[in-house]
Amino acid sequence: MNRRHILLSFAAITLAIATPMFAAGNDPLPGFKEAVAAGGPVLVHVTAPWCGECRLQKPVVAKLLGTPDFKEMREFKVDFDTQKDALKLLHVQMQSTLIVYKGGKEVDRMTGKTNPAVIEAIMRKAL
Repeated sequence: MNRRHILLSFAAITLAIATPMFAAGNDPLPGFKEAVAAGGPVLVHVTAPWCGECRLQKPVVAKLLGTPDFKEMREFKVDFDTQKDALKLLHVQMQSTLIVYKGGKEVDRMTGKTNPAVIEAIMRKAL
């Protein structure tokens, strides 16, 4: 088998595996792909109810999203314990993860940070 056949076979297998994940009604993070593709600022916040860092991050993120600077930012919350397909899609391995997107691309991510200034700084990267 030549290289082209191997690559085509790999692409077909990947498509076959990924297609059911995004079938109608089976989108792991509804609206996320569209929001990122639109190019505006997007924030993904991966949390868990038992996570201390997450509990500290939540009010900081909520306060920032309530300000005029961040009024256009779309937030997607991902539950670390129950949304495993979304974690795979985003390549996330830990709770308390913040990921920001701008212009259709991921621009930064961080895990475990609770300092309000640090959280604001990462969110500003998407503006």
